[in-house]
Amino acid sequence: MDIVCLDLEGVLVPEIWIAFAKESGIPELTRTTRDEPDYDKLMKWRIGILKEHGLGLKEIQDTIAKIDPIPGAKEFLDELRSITQVIIISDTFTQFATPLMKKLGWPTIFCNSLEVAQDGEITGFKMRVENSKYTTVKALQSIGYDTIASGDSHNDLGMIKASKAGFLFKSTEQIKADNPDLKAFETYDELLAAIKEVLN
Repeated sequence: MDIVCLDLEGVLVPEIWIAFAKESGIPELTRTTRDEPDYDKLMKWRIGILKEHGLGLKEIQDTIAKIDPIPGAKEFLDELRSITQVIIISDTFTQFATPLMKKLGWPTIFCNSLEVAQDGEITGFKMRVENSKYTTVKALQSIGYDTIASGDSHNDLGMIKASKAGFLFKSTEQIKADNPDLKAFETYDELLAAIKEVLN
């Protein structure tokens, strides 16, 4: 039994925080898991910046409403889901992901949740489990699945390396150079072909 585990941001949709950094004019918010491997540290820092600028969930959701999937992502996902089970495993939050899932045809996503005050201020976040991508892949394996994983960032490496097959997708030159053992692809056609090869 195979199951494909995909990252969301940078793989199927543009990076939410980068889009919000542009929209809000706060360049510091362009920092992502491609730059900072410690997600806890990254999120606490982001929440501090939002507080400093008096920005909350509504402003981020307004930006997300304008984000469309990366061209070809929905078609790729549709074809992949027609041949095997697929789960998106993301460190993003339900409050961010839901509008994007609608645009992708409601695939299954495992992600986290934000703690939001009544006035819309983001006060914290609740991670589903620690090291969620790796932990989820190991849990799927424990119930009889062989996992095939793909992602673009530092926080995807655990699930990619723990899987039967794993691929970097639209990753950085640095991450590719640091992980020469991992095949890296730039197009959905290449990634789909590689996954199909593993499935056959």
